[in-house]
This record gives sequence, structure tokens and C-alpha cells, in this order.
Amino acid sequence: MEYPLTYDTWGPEELDAIQSVVNSKRFTMGPRVKEFEDNFSRKYKSKYAVMVNSGSSANLISIASLFYKKDKPLKRGDEVIVPAISWSTTYYPLMQYGLKLRFVDVDPNTLNIDISLLNDALTENTRAVVAVNILGNPCELDVLSDFCKKHDLYFFEDNCESMGAELKGKSCGTFGDLGTFSTFYSHHISTMEGGMILTDNEELYHLCLALRAHGWTRDLPEETKIFERKSEDFFEAYRFIVPGYNVRPLEMSGAVGVEQLKKVDRMIEIRRDNAKYFQDFFGKDKRFRIQKENGRSSCFSFTIIIEQHQSITREKVLNTLKEHNIQYRIITGGNFIKHDVIKYFNYDIVGGSTPHANYAHDMGFFVGNFPFPAKEHIKYLQKALSKI
Repeated sequence: MEYPLTYDTWGPEELDAIQSVVNSKRFTMGPRVKEFEDNFSRKYKSKYAVMVNSGSSANLISIASLFYKKDKPLKRGDEVIVPAISWSTTYYPLMQYGLKLRFVDVDPNTLNIDISLLNDALTENTRAVVAVNILGNPCELDVLSDFCKKHDLYFFEDNCESMGAELKGKSCGTFGDLGTFSTFYSHHISTMEGGMILTDNEELYHLCLALRAHGWTRDLPEETKIFERKSEDFFEAYRFIVPGYNVRPLEMSGAVGVEQLKKVDRMIEIRRDNAKYFQDFFGKDKRFRIQKENGRSSCFSFTIIIEQHQSITREKVLNTLKEHNIQYRIITGGNFIKHDVIKYFNYDIVGGSTPHANYAHDMGFFVGNFPFPAKEHIKYLQKALSKI
């Protein structure tokens, strides 16, 4: 493959970390997971971190925790404002917990939620807003946060594609009541499979700890206030207080995460350097629209959308990429409303349509960015597309 979507970010340190876990004979979640959580929360300046087995599980546990809060828990039938473009598991927990989704179109340049539609999306039943930082690019998180505070809404931030992104000096994934990250193979760091939840709210942190492991109390600190302990230690070791899951990470994933986190800043800086080069090549190409940066992107990948009134088709562009062994993919998950699975959802569409998300879905794609200098890959891409 001349231009793949992603590259391995591991070195000998990660393999040594796995071997150290094998030697310890402690394979399930343990001290290395806790070390990764502690390092992650310090790095991104959040009080609490909870590692799980995927970014999708991080979304699930986060949404679930809001249903078990002591005060003002979410309830089935409540409405949540969501962007039209994201990955499927941004939306699935919302549907699975009985929420009604109000889809909002995206800004055609940033591909993030169009904040000008927030007031139109708000109803007396709105209880939460979901922000998704698309492909490394921060939403207008400060505006969204203020909107949620003004209307007493929960603010959930899906940052699974955007580790290391920043807005006004603050890390994405830390603006909401909860923020989630993915450490899947293709993302900014990889722990094989894995995800992380950040929160500054102690109650939500403790609920996430319980929900991560069967809904039991065993992993909760002594000072927790989400339940009252009883004197019988035997019972307390297997006491279930919320209907939880088993989404615990492996100890190997935690050990790898410790090593990957040491490298993430440098890898993201290289991604940003690659992005500048990509922008130089494609920013003035009138055939295409590329993603406009908001804040400081962590440059997960490069989006290309064929501009209106061009004679070329996406089919022709993608066939050219295929002929040149350049991998590509739909932008995140495309416009989620256009997928078959939407028939199972309780939802409506703010304004009745999502023209910008539709256009990105039908005329856009992305190609990879890497944690190493990619100038030659980008030149190869430009040369291939120049033939159209």
C-alpha cells in the first residue's frame, strides 16, 4: 500500500511492557491500568480517569452514569442534542438508554456541530448536549459548555478521535461533565483496544468505576457516597448496586498505555507538521474543500470534500485513489441519519434536514495522517489527484 490509513506507533518499549505483564502473571485489570489512569488524568488536567476496553465502552459507561446520579438523573424519553456526523457508538448508548436524539447539522467547514442551531434544537425536554470533536478538530466547546450551563444541561464530550486537541489552552475531552477517548490501533495512541473516561465529578467517577465491573462495589474507594457500606466484608466483595457491564481493560493494555503516553506529544506535533504540508498542497485547490481548523487540532486525518459545481465525481476520485493504492474512508461514520440502523432510533432532525452533513456524506472522504513525517505520502496523493 503506497498510502495507508494508519501506521503502527509501537516500539520495543511497548513489547517490553507486555512482557513485564506476562512475567507478573496478572493479566486482568490491575496496577498498570491504574498507573495509566493516573498518568492520563494528570496529563490532561482532569481529577479522575477510568480506563475501559474501548472508546465505545467509554461512551456507554459515561452515558449510563448520568442515569444513576443521585440528583437530576437522566430518564428515558429525555432529549439530547447531537451532531449529524459521528461514529455509530456516539449514538448507540443514547438509543439503548431510551433517549430521544435531536440531530443538528454540521458546519460545512469544520465538520463539527453547527452552534448557530443550538437554540432551535432546545426544547423543554432537552437534558443534554453531545459534542464530538471530528477527526482531531475541536468543536466550539466553550460555546457549547456555556449553553449547557445556561440551560442546566449535561454536557458530554466524545473526544475519541481527538486526543491532544486543544481549545484556548484547555484539552479537548475536559470541557464536559464527562469526556471520552479511544486508544484503538488507528488512533493517536494505541493500547491494542482501549478507551478512557475523564471527569472532575467524584460521583460520576465512582459510578463509572462500578459500571465498568458488573455494577459491584469492590473497586470503589472507602470514601464513596454512592452507597452505604455494610459491615460484612464477604457480602461487600460481591455487592451489586447498579446494573453494570464487564468492560474492564486488560493489564497489558494499561502497561502499553503508560509507554504510549510518553510519546503522544511528539507524535501529535509531527501530525500537525504533516497537516501544514497538506494544507499547503490542498488549501488552494478549488476542486476540493478541506477541514477548517478550530482551536488546535491533533490532526487525526485529512478530509477532502469535492466542491459543488465541479465536473468530477467522488466515484472517479476514489477510483483514482484505488488505482494508486491510496487508502480512504468515509468521514468518521458519515451522516448517521443516512444509515439503515436509524430506523431503530427515536429521533428528529432540527430544521427538518441536514444538508451539510448530507453533502459531506455523499461527496467527502478522508485519507490518513501519521506520527512520522508524511511529506512524500502527501506529494504522492497530490500527484494522483492532479491527474483528474
